[in-house]
Amino acid sequence: MESTADGSLVLQRRMLRACRSAARRLKLADSLGNRLTGRELLTRILAARSVLERVLERDEKMVGVLLPPTVGGAVVNAALALSGRVAVNLNYTTNQSILDTCIERAHLRHVISSPAFLARVKLEVGDKLLDAGGLKNQLTVFDKIAAYVHATVTPLPLLEKLLHLDAIRPDDVLTVIFTSGSTGDPKGVVLTQENVGSNVRAIDHLLHVSAADVALGVLPFFHSYGYTTTLWTPLALDPAVVYHTDPRDAQTVGKLAREHHATILMATPTFLRIYTRRTPAEDFSTLEVVFGAAEKLPREVCDAFEKKFGVRPSEAYGATELAPLVAANVPASRHVPGRPPDAREGTVGQPILGSRARITDREGLRELPIGEEGLLWITGPNVMQGYLDRPDLTDKVVKDGWYCTGDIAVLDREGFIRITGRESRFSKIGGEMVPHLTIEEAVNAEVGAADGELLAVVTSVPDRTKGERLIVLHLPMRYEPREIVKKLSQRGLPNLWIPSTDSFAEIEELPVLGSGKLDLRKLQAIAHERFAAESGT
Repeated sequence: MESTADGSLVLQRRMLRACRSAARRLKLADSLGNRLTGRELLTRILAARSVLERVLERDEKMVGVLLPPTVGGAVVNAALALSGRVAVNLNYTTNQSILDTCIERAHLRHVISSPAFLARVKLEVGDKLLDAGGLKNQLTVFDKIAAYVHATVTPLPLLEKLLHLDAIRPDDVLTVIFTSGSTGDPKGVVLTQENVGSNVRAIDHLLHVSAADVALGVLPFFHSYGYTTTLWTPLALDPAVVYHTDPRDAQTVGKLAREHHATILMATPTFLRIYTRRTPAEDFSTLEVVFGAAEKLPREVCDAFEKKFGVRPSEAYGATELAPLVAANVPASRHVPGRPPDAREGTVGQPILGSRARITDREGLRELPIGEEGLLWITGPNVMQGYLDRPDLTDKVVKDGWYCTGDIAVLDREGFIRITGRESRFSKIGGEMVPHLTIEEAVNAEVGAADGELLAVVTSVPDRTKGERLIVLHLPMRYEPREIVKKLSQRGLPNLWIPSTDSFAEIEELPVLGSGKLDLRKLQAIAHERFAAESGT
């Protein structure tokens, strides 16, 4: 049998081997009570594929999936991949108009979901709905017997031939993931077999995952972070995964971790803050690997999590357009003795296997020397094929195989990347670039935010005289704006970086996307609504 470590295998072929290898041990579970061994999982996937082949039209390449992270959601994704189709996981935390836009742009004829789930998330897909429960009822006795035989005894080379897996190429499209729209209109990111496959190989190389590992699957599949790390990594490699539909449900996530002896948690800093406050310490006692990614991971969040659970979160970095992993710090528990340092706090780690980073000036024209701050570009097998039906937008961000991340960073001599800001999170005031994140950290420190929690965020609105005006949107707090402004001045922040006392506004809650990231677009809309008239725009 070919080794699962063989990098040349496409994900579907690796999945067959991983399921066969885990024939009698747990492979997938969820909070709904489902528990599948590798053999049961492969049987379920092959049976689902048979039904989908009958129900979907022969030329129907892209199929929508609107399901939370569950065993059922994973089986549907895997079955579509085995039938050579493209799963388009849709965001169920968005509004109806954005959902309609995504369905239209992907030219979807069907969306696999359930009426009960659609009612819960208050979304509609009309006559495009393929009820996941109804599909199950279409299984015939022959489907079940054939699936079991193929999952259990059919030689792998023959099974691959029957499934036409030998026809799948590395540059074939595996999925389309719509960007969250946190800073603009959602775009369909086209990811290939090799884009996601290279990420899976890199995760294996970084973490040396094994059959002893159990990952907590709390991230949605409509976000590339969840799609790659908690869907395809367990499907194609040795670990098991246990899913829960709501990453903010700290009690259930903790219970699942305790029951299944979870060793790996992929999360965002927002979710790590929630677990630190609400999950009992003993629930996470078996965790060895914890990542906080998708946004900046503050040191305070790491300190608080480590103090409570005894394991320090590591920072990683990515972008949907890069499938998503770009760089990661290797957790101490997975460092191989004798290897060079592969973690450095304050950085997002070194580029993953096969990828390279470079820094240029803000215009992207001139490469800068090591140690200088500038625009971060990435090249490697993880660079997307492009934006769906938008070559014009693709050409703006991909040049000669290099993807422009839009992030400002510094590269050191060992290749560690330190992100210093996001282009969209800078304001040009009086001709100078002013970083929102630096001001945000200072404001939160001065208002007494503990354990890395966010009480205030910084955004901006256009200003007729200065170009842009800094705005602080904050949760209820005991300090007056003039006190905060005075403290920021005492910290030594440049005057241009200090918001005026009339640029503070209280809001009930900070808007967060389903992926756990701050909703920058919503924040800007709130700021415009409250301050644009005052700024003379």
